[in-house]
Amino acid sequence: MAGEITETGELYSSYVGLVYMFNLIVGTGALTMPKAFATAGWLVSLILLVFLGFMSFVTTTFVIEAMAAANAQLRWKRMENLKEEEDDDSSTASDSDVLIRDNYERAEKRPILSVQKRGSPNPFEITDRVEMGQMASMFFNKVGVNLFYFCIIVYLYGDLAIYAAAVPFSLMQVTCSAAGNDSCGVEADTKYNDTDRCWGPLRRVDAYRIYLAIFTLLLGPFTFFDVQKTKYLQILTSLMRWIAFAVMIVLALVRIGHGQGEGHPPLADFSGVRNLFGVCVYSFMCQHSLPSLITPVSSKRHLTRLVFLDYVLILAFYGLLSFTAIFCFRGDSLMDMYTLNFARCDVVRLAAVRFFLGLFPVFTISTNFPIIAVTLRNNWKTLFHREGGTYPWVVDRVVFPTITLVPPVLVAFCTHDLESLVGITGAYAGTGIQYVIPAFLVYHCRRDTQLAFGCGVSNKHRSPFRHTFWVGFVLLWAFSCFIFVTANIVLSETKL
Repeated sequence: MAGEITETGELYSSYVGLVYMFNLIVGTGALTMPKAFATAGWLVSLILLVFLGFMSFVTTTFVIEAMAAANAQLRWKRMENLKEEEDDDSSTASDSDVLIRDNYERAEKRPILSVQKRGSPNPFEITDRVEMGQMASMFFNKVGVNLFYFCIIVYLYGDLAIYAAAVPFSLMQVTCSAAGNDSCGVEADTKYNDTDRCWGPLRRVDAYRIYLAIFTLLLGPFTFFDVQKTKYLQILTSLMRWIAFAVMIVLALVRIGHGQGEGHPPLADFSGVRNLFGVCVYSFMCQHSLPSLITPVSSKRHLTRLVFLDYVLILAFYGLLSFTAIFCFRGDSLMDMYTLNFARCDVVRLAAVRFFLGLFPVFTISTNFPIIAVTLRNNWKTLFHREGGTYPWVVDRVVFPTITLVPPVLVAFCTHDLESLVGITGAYAGTGIQYVIPAFLVYHCRRDTQLAFGCGVSNKHRSPFRHTFWVGFVLLWAFSCFIFVTANIVLSETKL
């Protein structure tokens, strides 16, 4: 949950943490990136991908610095509480205890770092897992905390809408065809409309909504309970993901190598930049999960370098996946969900591989949907929670789960345009979580740290982008992106 201090969890090495971070970032957004690349042009897409990857890295270092500052403040508060407990027991203390306490009190009047003895842990060591909601409550005022939860909630709604649309859409594409009996799924040079027949009198859109209803009935009830993704389920879904990505890249390279590549992407097409921006922001999203990812790393000595290496590897992977896609398939034939391009008989002859790739989003997304839904439900509870108060059973077990589940399902019922859903979620809520919140967190944590610890204190996990210029630049970039995307949407709708 976003709003509380939680247990650190089982420790793991920095390289295992690097793999976990890679798995966290590379998800559903990567499957919508090839079409966004083809629409915006390969050069524009490459430049924007690299720049947005750099901006995401900057704000990731901001969040890590804020985590360290939050840990330092919590550690100091524990020291103060310990001192108060010792003062309460002063009547039974021995002379030696009094002497030790006097020395401690004299040290306490000096700058905070001076009380750290040689060999003692650094106050900025990240040992407590402080989630972003707790950091917001530590460094923001009440309005800032509410805006933080609003941004998180909107983003999670977008996430659930994407998931709720992706699973039925994949099932519809794999099981339907214009003739209604084609086992190969999507055929080359075939354009399907929602009004085309699927099975008998049923249209494709009817099949999509039937699958959506089944998906909601099967996974929706989990929103009313507490669920979490087990370690073995996480391993299974990660394994399936990497097998699918590897197979798609290899198949695309083989087709290109055999001279069967159909793609001739343009150099630049600025009409596609809006969706590309949202898709890229969504595809680099990890800031809200950094506390649970970074805190259990056993050695954080070279943390910034490892995070930078992770971003370089992710950029290389996104580039490889997208460039092989846009040169393998024509831009107008690329599907919103890239895996569906491999449900064609002329691309993959082996039926088992076609169905595995076509249904791959169904398996992986279905395991994530209940987790995201429960997270959103808990954030609603935290937003309206008042200290010392409890919710009635009906509100806790019925109202909050219902307002969590119904809106994304309604959005998915109205549209299955995954590229637009990902683009809008990334461009608006994603911009807030990836740029605005980390920038304000690091600005306020630096100010509070200076006030509490003195000017000479150095945060060992301080971002390399320590100048205030970078905070302003990130906020300016976020504001510019918001204006650009909004203006682009308005102009597009005006033309229609």
